[in-house]
Amino acid sequence: MTREEKSIAIQDLTAQLADTKIVYVADISGLNAATTSDLRRACFKAGIKLEVVKNTLLAKAMEASENEYGDLPSILKGNSAIMIAEAANGPAKVIKEFRKKGTKPELKGAYINEEVYIGDNQLDSLVAIKSKEEVIGEIIGLLQSPAQRVISALKNQFKDEE
Repeated sequence: MTREEKSIAIQDLTAQLADTKIVYVADISGLNAATTSDLRRACFKAGIKLEVVKNTLLAKAMEASENEYGDLPSILKGNSAIMIAEAANGPAKVIKEFRKKGTKPELKGAYINEEVYIGDNQLDSLVAIKSKEEVIGEIIGLLQSPAQRVISALKNQFKDEE
């Protein structure tokens, strides 16, 4: 890879990182071609972009980014793949589901809405993060509940008067 190609790759990675607030870094080494293809398919279905990256290029892109990645560049050793998503828990769910069949992919770390998570032991807590849609649904449910009780009470009162 020439210097110019590396520079272009870093610029591309920096642009990708600037456009998202959710980045997972995982180790997918040791997966055969068929399993890797299955992982890519699962990511695509979940709206997740999966890309194998060079650690040095990703570290330089993180440095150049306006986002603060904290200690995340320190985990960039061995094989790394980034997972970029809209839903904060999407990649964690895909990893957890995929690991029912094996030990990979292994979560190295994640950057979610300015929070940094490091280590595979964070996977369960990342799966538990609620998506924006789930939170909105819960809020709507909570707001509707008292109104439904009032309406129900009024209906019962009118039935008693009849």
